[in-house]
Amino acid sequence: MYAAATALDINSDLADFRSDTVTRPDAGMMAAIQNAEVGDDVYGDDPTTNALEARVADLLGKEAGLFLPTGTQSNLAGVMAHCGRGDEFIIGKNYHIYTYEAGGTAVLGSVFPCPLPVDARGALNPDDVIAAIKPDDSHNVMSRLLCVENTVNGMVQSQDYMDEMAKLAHDHGLKAHCDGARLMNAVVALGTTAKDLVRGYDSISLCLSKGLGTPAGSVLVGEKGFIAQARRLRKMLGGGMRQTGILAAAGLYALDHNIDRLAEDHSRARQLAKNLSAIKGLRINLDQVETNMVFIHFGDDSVTISDEALSQLKSFMADRGCTISPGRRMRCVIHRDLDDQDCNQLVSGLQEFIDHYAG
Repeated sequence: MYAAATALDINSDLADFRSDTVTRPDAGMMAAIQNAEVGDDVYGDDPTTNALEARVADLLGKEAGLFLPTGTQSNLAGVMAHCGRGDEFIIGKNYHIYTYEAGGTAVLGSVFPCPLPVDARGALNPDDVIAAIKPDDSHNVMSRLLCVENTVNGMVQSQDYMDEMAKLAHDHGLKAHCDGARLMNAVVALGTTAKDLVRGYDSISLCLSKGLGTPAGSVLVGEKGFIAQARRLRKMLGGGMRQTGILAAAGLYALDHNIDRLAEDHSRARQLAKNLSAIKGLRINLDQVETNMVFIHFGDDSVTISDEALSQLKSFMADRGCTISPGRRMRCVIHRDLDDQDCNQLVSGLQEFIDHYAG
């Protein structure tokens, strides 16, 4: 117990730029967790979880919601509820469901993914989607579902694009699912409502543990029949939990307090990107910093940074108070636990790294 607390204290001293999943509950969220009214959610008896599911369903303009422990399980249950064994879903080749969820749709759902290229903003080409939809022929899998993502690598997919993709899917007899892990970042950046942004979609997965700052959990929403099927699948996938109200309370608190403040993360990310772009040897595409992510490319025409030098980056930055996910292309994610001083610390540390290791 003491060792764990000590390790936690050491980590908390570092400014953590790895992801917005690393946030910790603040005092208000902890109070909500402590005071949560709970029951057995598998029996449908947890009032706080029921309230969260209804709240998110209303927020996104759908009939019903289902609380799941992770975004990966939420997306998996969603795909499996739409698609049968041997069916196909169409998706961007770098989207999270296809690339970062351990192939669960194929391994556990027996659903065949059809990955398509995306443009520099992470958008699918409508002509590519149409061309990928299979005719009803015994030689083919059956195309059942189109999956989009918003945001993609921090870039916002527009209202027109979201509407177009949903309509395209429905015009061709497909359902449409949105992986909205950071959907509220897109909503805030666009100045719209979540209900409008996903109005054409049959299902949406909203993550609560990223920019919204909860310890865990996602909510899947859709029509009542779809959610009933997803609830059965959640049990099959091992996601049926008991007194989930302690997590749901954090989700309700986040919806009340942590949506509008995402604009602060976006502003801070833009300033960070601007400051980093002034460092010779770092390349930043400022046009792609739209929400809370900044991607840093090490090395340019005038400065060479070796792989050996980059292997020292994580420990070098840790010594200067920052936790990062190192690489030649490094992602930095701004969240509610970072402030201007933390960002300035990152900038000064990377400047020092370049000065020390650049060739």
